[in-house]
Amino acid sequence: MNLPNKLTVFRIILIPVFILLLAVPWNMGSVVLLGTGISTTYLIAAIVFIVASLTDLLDGRIARGQHLVTNFGKFADPLADKMLVMTAFIFLVELGKAPAWVVAIIVCRELAVTGLRLLIVEQNGTIMAAAWPGKIKTNTQMFAIIFLLLNNIGFSNWHIPFGEILLYICLFFTIYSGAEYFIKGKDAFKDASKE
Repeated sequence: MNLPNKLTVFRIILIPVFILLLAVPWNMGSVVLLGTGISTTYLIAAIVFIVASLTDLLDGRIARGQHLVTNFGKFADPLADKMLVMTAFIFLVELGKAPAWVVAIIVCRELAVTGLRLLIVEQNGTIMAAAWPGKIKTNTQMFAIIFLLLNNIGFSNWHIPFGEILLYICLFFTIYSGAEYFIKGKDAFKDASKE
């Protein structure tokens, strides 16, 4: 197993750690960070999420840069990403930090695009690469989750809802990039017998 695949497996292992941090009532109190009290549990969960997200960034770069792309990596890397992000969003809904309807749209888009990509690969063996709206969606997802977990760090009385702002930017690009995928991949729904 090469380094990118080890990083992917490590990211998958971090998911149950993330779940345990948010599912178990640890009662660790709060820490004072940048002038605001933040739940220690949420802070540790955010750090675990950041580490997991960084492994996603690293494994892809290493795999492409060193020509270490494997079938396991092609399967496990996107699966680990979806598992991590969907787990985080589900907990944010339970914790009252994200609206369920926004998360439902994000989850539905992810499932639909994943299905479309599989259909395209099955038909012609090519993988539909992510365009810039999809990359913006992914980045805003990651940062929205982090800021929402940290309860929108503020300074004394000055507060900017970075988490919510990023979440709605993410929602826009979720819908936009999803529509773009289906417009570009519309030929995947044509029956071969009718062509």
